[in-house]
Amino acid sequence: MNLIRLYGRVLALLGSEAWLAWALALANMLLASAQFAEPVLLGRIIDTLTGAQARGTPPSWPELTVLLSAWAGFGLFTIVCGTLIALYADRLSHRRRHVVMTSYFEHVLELPLTYHGNTHSGRLMKVMLQGTDALWGMWLGFFRDHLASFISLLVLLPISLFINWRLALLLIGLCVIFAALTAVIVHKTGSLQSSVEEHYSALAERASDTLGNIALVQSFSRLDQEVVELRQIVDRLLRAQMPVLSWWALAVVLTRTATTLTVLAIIVVGTLLHINGHASIGEMVTFMNFAGLIISRLEQSVSFVNRIVSEAPRLREFFQVWDTVPAIRDRPDAIDPGRLTGLVAFKDVSFSYDGERKAAADLNFTVRPGETVALVGATGAGKSTAIALLHRAFDPQSGAIEIDGVDIRHFKLAALRRNIGVVFQEALLFNRTIADNLRVGKADATEAEMREAARRAQALEFIDRKFRGLSDNVGERGRSLSGGERQRLSIARALLKDPPILILDEATSALDASTESKVMQALDEVMKNRTTFVIAHRLSTVRNANRILLFDAGRIVESGTFDELVAAGGRFAELARAQFMVTSPST
Repeated sequence: MNLIRLYGRVLALLGSEAWLAWALALANMLLASAQFAEPVLLGRIIDTLTGAQARGTPPSWPELTVLLSAWAGFGLFTIVCGTLIALYADRLSHRRRHVVMTSYFEHVLELPLTYHGNTHSGRLMKVMLQGTDALWGMWLGFFRDHLASFISLLVLLPISLFINWRLALLLIGLCVIFAALTAVIVHKTGSLQSSVEEHYSALAERASDTLGNIALVQSFSRLDQEVVELRQIVDRLLRAQMPVLSWWALAVVLTRTATTLTVLAIIVVGTLLHINGHASIGEMVTFMNFAGLIISRLEQSVSFVNRIVSEAPRLREFFQVWDTVPAIRDRPDAIDPGRLTGLVAFKDVSFSYDGERKAAADLNFTVRPGETVALVGATGAGKSTAIALLHRAFDPQSGAIEIDGVDIRHFKLAALRRNIGVVFQEALLFNRTIADNLRVGKADATEAEMREAARRAQALEFIDRKFRGLSDNVGERGRSLSGGERQRLSIARALLKDPPILILDEATSALDASTESKVMQALDEVMKNRTTFVIAHRLSTVRNANRILLFDAGRIVESGTFDELVAAGGRFAELARAQFMVTSPST
């Protein structure tokens, strides 16, 4: 994405407030044009005064009054116009920054779990914050300085040619030198700045990764090592940044040099032209002011180019995430079915992550409402993949999954997932209050409903014992709770949601035997009249399931009740004996 196209996309994000952007652009045009009146009027005043002095007569006060009044009028206009531009450009930039930040955040949340699995959360946060900061700076700079600078150059050069084309050639030469200088520096620093941004991303990822595993860092005494490695990233960042800074420092030096040389050239050439009758003193003063204006505008232009080159890698990263299309999306004709009954059917479902080895192969089974089906098998056998396909973390490459006789791809994603409750193997909690975490299951839940759900999940006792009720914060990722307590809260959250389809992904793996027994009693009650899928390695948790599906290499290799599978003497019976659920035939 080249710089011009990139800047075009930045301006396009002004979206619904484009009308204000156009108004600001028009105001900038008027402001840029008005600012050149002052040097011209000053030159006319000086010519009037020097002419009167040469004639030995008093200056013409009516003429001076007109010139001075015009000067005051243009000055007042530039003050008012400049103030309004600054005020509304600032407000526009801040509003759009927050709108885009919210839209970006929503977009990232919609991206599939596979994307988040391959992209560090620290990087996504850095891209969001730095990207929206860059957008805000570009918008503000464009309407407060950059646009007026470019318009000024377009207006000034024709005016200067009209006033005195000989002196105007000096200003045109100055612009050409600046353009060539800027092009060289942009060429030299473009790729270097991209490298700098890669180091910033590495820094954000490393810092976030370390802070997210602070318990590991402290327990293994890795504090010094983590700090040393972070400093190494910072050192690499600085080594990459220094050449960029050096090039732009050279631009500043050359700018100052060009400024001095241009002013001296105007004085020398202007004096020679004045002697030969080709320029008045007023024209010399006008061009001296023109030179000052052009130089300030060129400096702003160079600053603009510097900024866009510096921000380009961040903006490219931002748009790269922004342009990522979720693999799983609502179809145009997707429907909201309301509350489903929970009749689930897998019909010849196959899925592969890499296009080669199938993680799910020809899955065929039906689960009636109220049934509990257990999915068992070794790690990587395909259990979690099958369940992920059910709530559309992925879509199958062939076959279909139906709920209540309708392909789930015809449902709106949000509607489908409202009908499915999940208790994950790893309890996922926000750094918020207990009530906030429970209300993830039901946003309008009352305190009485939350306490009842917590009671049924065997969580109410520790909530009342360890906390001051539901309004206490659980800490980042629930660190103020034990593993079993976190899991019981996540179970309470699922109970509060009251979905027709429930998924228990090793839901009791973090509980001790006593608590597990109590929670399973609560879950048995909740499972009534609810389609329930239980993913388990510990067969003790699935003994009472209506049906058990044994997975191996993505396929269902055995199916039946616990007693039927044990009696069959197949692979499930071997697992049951290995976990001392049944005795061996020889015993």
